Amino acid sequence: MDVVIQSLPYLWQGLQVTLKVFIIAIILGFGIGLLLALMRLSPIKPLTWVSKIFVDIIRGTPILVQLFFIYFGLNSLGFFSLDRESAGIFTVAINAGAYYSEIIRAGIQSLDRGQNEAARSLGLTSSQSMRYVILPQSFRRMLPAFTNQAIISLKDTSLLSVIGIADLTQKGQVQIAATFKAFEIWIAVGAMYFVVIYMLSLLSSYLERRSKLP
Repeated sequence: MDVVIQSLPYLWQGLQVTLKVFIIAIILGFGIGLLLALMRLSPIKPLTWVSKIFVDIIRGTPILVQLFFIYFGLNSLGFFSLDRESAGIFTVAINAGAYYSEIIRAGIQSLDRGQNEAARSLGLTSSQSMRYVILPQSFRRMLPAFTNQAIISLKDTSLLSVIGIADLTQKGQVQIAATFKAFEIWIAVGAMYFVVIYMLSLLSSYLERRSKLP
């Protein structure tokens, strides 16, 4: 127990890095997902094809391969350079974005076509209809799926330790190498991940209750 208490400040530093990577990646991922979803629903066929091909490639390959490709593969070309943290954030963001795009697309398509027609009949343009009518209603339906994907992305950040990012998992490995107390340290690392994910689930439940229609 003493080794866990002594390791907590060090693990806390790793958790801060994990949360920073996660929050930035999720925000970027949501933007990427929204853009891909709108491209997929666009009447312009080339945009639809580009979005579909991108999503299929990302969903069809392991995130660890994507991480190695972005950090080692792109950097090996010589004209494109990303540091460890940027490569990690970018990898988690595009991976989450591919899944978010499908969630957003399904949410938009689940709405009755009449919603869009009604908005257009009130004089709203296509973009205004999407922004003020379609997306707000769709987001209520997407929230549980958003939360699930966010939790998956948070767990995926533990893979970033393989390229040397000093996240919670990497800090745990360093502490085990220094103390030889693998059981206690991994229990502490797992507990810290669990607390964060549990708080994320509670926040999602709260937002779901708040967003329910009266």
